[in-house]
Amino acid sequence: METNPNEIVRVHIRVKGRVQGVGFRAHVEYAALQIGVLGWVGNVGRDTVEAVAEGAREQVEQFVESVKRGPNLSRVDEAEVNYEEPLGQLTGFTVKRSM
Repeated sequence: METNPNEIVRVHIRVKGRVQGVGFRAHVEYAALQIGVLGWVGNVGRDTVEAVAEGAREQVEQFVESVKRGPNLSRVDEAEVNYEEPLGQLTGFTVKRSM
């Protein structure tokens, strides 16, 4: 089955590893803005960052690869990627502040 690169999709990605204190959220935000997806990124606990993004399938796939790479000082040990139904409610791309 062929996939449409312009189909709007939503991804929820969680990455574990050395992702705190290395500019990971800023890296994800920059990638999202460059690629043109909408969504958010935030810390979860001490070793996990999660992000949600919506956009054209091709853009979202590019975003996922960038998140899995992370910035130079990071180390991604595990990446869980789940595609979901797009909701169409996201505007811009935001960084959720740590609690």
